[in-house]
Amino acid sequence: MGIFEPFRAIGYITTNVPFSVQRLGTETFVTVSVGKAFQVYNCAKLNLVLAGPQLPKKIRALASYREYTFAAYGSDIAVVKRAHQVATWSGHSAKVNQLLLFGEHVLSVDVEGNIFIWQFKGIDKNPAPIGHIKLDDKFSPSCIMHPDTYLNKVMVGSQEGALQLWNISTKKKIYEFKGWGSSITCCVSSPALDVIAVGCADGKIHVHNIRYDEEIATFSHSTRGAVNALSFSTDGQPLLASGGSSGVISIWNLEKRRLHSVIREAHDSSIVSLQFFANEPVLMSSSADNSMKMWIFDTSDGDPRLLRFRSGHSAPPLCIKFYANGRHILSAGQDRAFRLFSVVQDQQSRELSQRHVSKRAKKLKLKEEEIKLKPVIAFDVAEIRERDWCNVVTCHMDTPRAYVWRLQNFVLGEHILTPCPENPTPVKACAISACGNFAVLGTAGGWIERFNLQSGISRGNYIDLLEGKSAAHNGEVIGIACDATNTIVISAGYHGDVKVWDFKGRDLKYKWEVGCSLVKIVFHRSNGLLATVADDLVIRLFDVIAQRMVRKFEGHTDRITDMCFSEDGKWLLTSSMDGTLRIWDVILARQIDAVQVDLSITALSLSPNMDILATSHVDQNGVYLWVNQAMFSGAASFASYGSGQEIVNVKMPSVSSAKDGENNDNKTIVKQSESSDTSQFLYSGHQIPDLVTLSLLPKSQWQSLINLDIIKARNKPIEPPKKPERAPFFLPSIPSLSGEILFKPSKGANEENNTQNTELEKNSKKTDLPLSKFLQILQSCAEKENFATFTDYIKSLSPSTLDMELRMLQIIDDDDEQEPEKRQELQFIELLVDYFIHEVSYRNNFEYIQALVRLFLKVNSCVHKLSSFYSHLDIGEIVKLRSRECSEDSTTDISLTDSW
Repeated sequence: MGIFEPFRAIGYITTNVPFSVQRLGTETFVTVSVGKAFQVYNCAKLNLVLAGPQLPKKIRALASYREYTFAAYGSDIAVVKRAHQVATWSGHSAKVNQLLLFGEHVLSVDVEGNIFIWQFKGIDKNPAPIGHIKLDDKFSPSCIMHPDTYLNKVMVGSQEGALQLWNISTKKKIYEFKGWGSSITCCVSSPALDVIAVGCADGKIHVHNIRYDEEIATFSHSTRGAVNALSFSTDGQPLLASGGSSGVISIWNLEKRRLHSVIREAHDSSIVSLQFFANEPVLMSSSADNSMKMWIFDTSDGDPRLLRFRSGHSAPPLCIKFYANGRHILSAGQDRAFRLFSVVQDQQSRELSQRHVSKRAKKLKLKEEEIKLKPVIAFDVAEIRERDWCNVVTCHMDTPRAYVWRLQNFVLGEHILTPCPENPTPVKACAISACGNFAVLGTAGGWIERFNLQSGISRGNYIDLLEGKSAAHNGEVIGIACDATNTIVISAGYHGDVKVWDFKGRDLKYKWEVGCSLVKIVFHRSNGLLATVADDLVIRLFDVIAQRMVRKFEGHTDRITDMCFSEDGKWLLTSSMDGTLRIWDVILARQIDAVQVDLSITALSLSPNMDILATSHVDQNGVYLWVNQAMFSGAASFASYGSGQEIVNVKMPSVSSAKDGENNDNKTIVKQSESSDTSQFLYSGHQIPDLVTLSLLPKSQWQSLINLDIIKARNKPIEPPKKPERAPFFLPSIPSLSGEILFKPSKGANEENNTQNTELEKNSKKTDLPLSKFLQILQSCAEKENFATFTDYIKSLSPSTLDMELRMLQIIDDDDEQEPEKRQELQFIELLVDYFIHEVSYRNNFEYIQALVRLFLKVNSCVHKLSSFYSHLDIGEIVKLRSRECSEDSTTDISLTDSW
């Protein structure tokens, strides 16, 4: 087990597998494939409601019925009830490409022409198919469909162009249509009886009457490519939607037999599936570009408009970086998109706007890809100025300009930064100052210039006069960094020269040579260390102030793709094309962990809290999250989780955080917390280094414990209650000479008072106190040495109830009492003090326990009474323990020691 364990992947919406739509009650749900797992979205807001388990292979087909999902992977079919796999159907010997829900049966079709019939009512663990149909040898099935009202019959299309009608009950072929001379890619049933639509690979759509084998209409796509998806409208409008491999959705009017409208640039890649919602003017589409969109037909001219959508990167990300204290991830991909992913809630993920790309593309009659900015190759962000002005600057591929972004509005900024307009060269590096006011840019021509982010005005350039020309470096600038106090600017050139400049005066202070060509630099502002990567695959750490190399790390065998420091500066994380992720301990100057992944890491970023690592990989469109196990367990040190010099093979995170089947070794935090000891997990002394855990209770609840006497004094009535002038007529009274109203007590009340007095006298004679629920739970938890139940109970009590429970344990100075060892209240006080020691030493529920201790000491504030019981309660040991803890951690609250 390594320091970072797989958690989950984000940014995946759908793949090239057609989705499955079903309606449950008043809600519509869509099930989509995301590789080896599936996700279920609620179409009301396209929010994610369920993620399926991780399967051994990629999903090739999907079908859904109520709470069951059928996913074909390889030659097997997984039956999943909500998020748990309940059965596996294994009957095929070839890959399954098609699934069809047929009443109470599921039909599966493989590439070799075998159709198996499965019954999913009363699913067993390993059921067998109830029927089998073998198609002709020269018939390669490409699609399967059930015509409405046709009992026990299905239509099967082939790559050869033939179309057959089969009866699955008798397992006989009823009829074979002559076809249209082209491969059939899709076929759907229409609301009209006996009418279907067939899409072909030559781009033609045939509306056919299967009862009489007659052609009704033929439509042809204007764009080249096959027809991949078809869907009929069922809300009364005679519309047919078709999607092709070019990403264009065409809407056809069946009554007028002509093109109704075209959604150009609907998707960036080929359309995978289309589906009109039942009795609604809403069309859903999915594409291989990792997006899913809903279109609504509510305009005056009947053209569709985009209603809502979910999308991710359609090409692998190039740069990633954590933002907003680790809650979001900024990602720039090869698809020319700049995105913001939410780690907490997937609905908050979105693409940053590039200002009316769709409108400009329509006006210029160009594709949106041609209007968008070129792919981002480097960017920097400063959170401190998010509310004031643009706080992100990006460098784009082969672009002599840098662009700024306003993350508060998720939009491209108003300024364009153009360094050296006389001799423009592509911008290669950028950095934002710690104050967020300035951006420093470096170009391929060696030019370095500083800009003001608020106004976009140039504030001067950095020139090294010894280079022989007006430039900072003799060659490409591969990296720029600024320190925390706006004192210096660090730049690195491709030829191996690192230079340190005065930030304000723009003068060269000093420089040094690395000795070989540099590829990348990373600067840590807190400790002043600069990490450089050169062509010789050696990582060198330099002390910028001392101008000397302080660390040297070797181990990677291929090009190093990215690196980053941890927030405390103790770790350096590096990734390489050799498929390894290595963690170097800067203080100990050694490698503490190395993991091997299936796909090489291209970019990485560690969250400021050091709890989550984000990575992007070769040919993967998502962002993968890894969790720091040492932050959530009882390890004595981070190094105890590392593998040292040994490289450990680790599987990549999946979309679903809960693993089944072959991936049980990919454990998540939830799985580990269930298998480990609960008390050790909750009450570990090293959960988070040098930090405390809070109770998460309302502030008023624990503050009221401290100020309860003040609250009681404030709420005390100003005047005593007044006697009523007249007694209510229904209360019996006794006449008196003084005129005071005296009520006549009933016989039952007198008997109850006598009974209560008798019980009190008996209890006063007893030596043991009656155990309240408070004392019972305390005693039970002390015996089990696990105070979790007691903590939960006292959290549920009101401040006044808790105050009463502590006062019930108040030490009473009574000379006639028995010896201290036999006094029951002292025994429970000892258990309560043990509980305080346990919680304070482990720093759990910190503010609540501090308030509770203060109230306890306030109740038992008489030191002369406590002094006689020192030997019994061992108060001196408590003081020693707290003093030792306070000396080890100066940040620990020492109110307990001071109070003693």
